[in-house]
Amino acid sequence: MLIAVIGGKLQGVEAVYLAQKAGWEVLVIDKNHRAPAAGLGSQFLEFEFTPEHPVPHGCPGVDLILPAIEDKEVLSSVKIWADLKSIPLAFDPEAYHLSSSKLKSDALFRKMNLPGPIPWPDCGFPVVIKPDGASGSQGIMVFKDSKAFFSRFPTQAQLDKLVIQEYMEGPTYSIEVLGHPGNYKALQVTDLDMDKTYDCKRVTAPTQLPFSQIGKFEEMALAIAEAIHLKGIMDVEVVLHENELKLLEIDARLPSQTPITVYWSTGINMVEMLGNLFLNQKKQDTMQKQAQFVVVEHIQVTGADLAVMGEHIMSRQGPLKLKSNFFGADEAITSFSPEKKKWVATMIFIGNTHGEMIIKKQNCYEQILEYTRPNSGDPLN
Repeated sequence: MLIAVIGGKLQGVEAVYLAQKAGWEVLVIDKNHRAPAAGLGSQFLEFEFTPEHPVPHGCPGVDLILPAIEDKEVLSSVKIWADLKSIPLAFDPEAYHLSSSKLKSDALFRKMNLPGPIPWPDCGFPVVIKPDGASGSQGIMVFKDSKAFFSRFPTQAQLDKLVIQEYMEGPTYSIEVLGHPGNYKALQVTDLDMDKTYDCKRVTAPTQLPFSQIGKFEEMALAIAEAIHLKGIMDVEVVLHENELKLLEIDARLPSQTPITVYWSTGINMVEMLGNLFLNQKKQDTMQKQAQFVVVEHIQVTGADLAVMGEHIMSRQGPLKLKSNFFGADEAITSFSPEKKKWVATMIFIGNTHGEMIIKKQNCYEQILEYTRPNSGDPLN
């Protein structure tokens, strides 16, 4: 089977990686031949989707289209292509339209009486500000007091299309829901760690969220999926604040980072499940194995320095390559080459115990730092 992944950035990397784990051939389509995922698939096609040109030139016959992009014009054009050629499209435009607006999704949470942050001005400071249509950490600002807040936004007009709500301290968690109305499955909860810009730098599993809270999280996620009549996949993010789960956001599209983590922890392949859903293949669900301990995190190596950073660093260097046993890591998706002084990698570490996983990670980073020292040999050879 040949699957077309539309978009070669971070969601595209996730989609290609898991599609290949499912044993599928992957065609990556992106307007940038240097996109991170451009070299990860079995084929690449450089093409820019527009409403005037929605059908990619020179494209082989594909069995399934999986959008891995959040550009609304591109998504509309891809939908035209899918309709014209009768190709299954693994995407729910209506659910995505709602979830891509934080104002609309927050209104849904209130309508469903689900717990979430208190909106401003009913909350006190600190507050967090998010653009209505931005994804992930893009455009997030935190203001600790009113002086800084009104200095930045002196007029009400500047606030009209922003989401402003209480800033809550606490650990952050994610869960994916996949399926169609009346038949949804909540998948593994994962733990998220953010960098100083609120960009996710690390995902771990199994979760440290208490079992009683996991059940509440699953119930909320499944209720939202039913409310928006989801057909496809959605991720839900919450913060545990003062021992209560508060909804932060939903995104009705394939996420990045968490699917790879869930795959290595449980054996569940979200891209394979998503493909089977839209191809109407009645395959038996992947049997979940006893969860392994997994950490997926992003590093940037500059000279002799190694830093764990938010996933945005992965979009700045490409094309990326997949490497096994990378300095002792189980796998890595990386821009590394021996002549480079600066490179990035998404590192995957797996262990039967949490301690085994942490030791593997520490040993790997020690090897990398040893390698970056002058006159070091190449441990990859």
